[in-house]
Amino acid sequence: MRETLTWDLFGTASRELTRTVVDSGFRPDIVIAIARGGLIPAGALAYRMGVKAAGTLNVEFYTDVEETLPDPVVLAPLLDTDALVGKKLLVVDDVADSGRTLALVVGLLKEHAAEVKSAVVYTKPRTIITPDFSWRETDLWIEFPWSSEPVIERN
Repeated sequence: MRETLTWDLFGTASRELTRTVVDSGFRPDIVIAIARGGLIPAGALAYRMGVKAAGTLNVEFYTDVEETLPDPVVLAPLLDTDALVGKKLLVVDDVADSGRTLALVVGLLKEHAAEVKSAVVYTKPRTIITPDFSWRETDLWIEFPWSSEPVIERN
């Protein structure tokens, strides 16, 4: 069994997740995407909240369906941490599965920013970190519309 997020349902999810963030009273200065899975959700939330400052932190952890590296690894290029001082950040990812990637990124950014909150489309029950904002919980493998199709190769 798999959870399938379609593009149409992602539109609903991103609107509802944004509403949850906005209704909480939290207003980020910068939206930070955890690349690659968080790129599209972060962009959607940033647009819907009217936040123009956005950044990415590249983290590798999953290597295949339910296969991971021993630990998440931050990849270059890195964020300019001087630009984060005194700012409120919203860290966005597609899913808090084990939660290890989200925990790593939130921990790193808390060393530099005034406040860090996290938002994900999906939360898994086994996550080691509870995101501040989440659209839905599932224990199923998730098929995201941006990552479920095969890689396009040159003919």
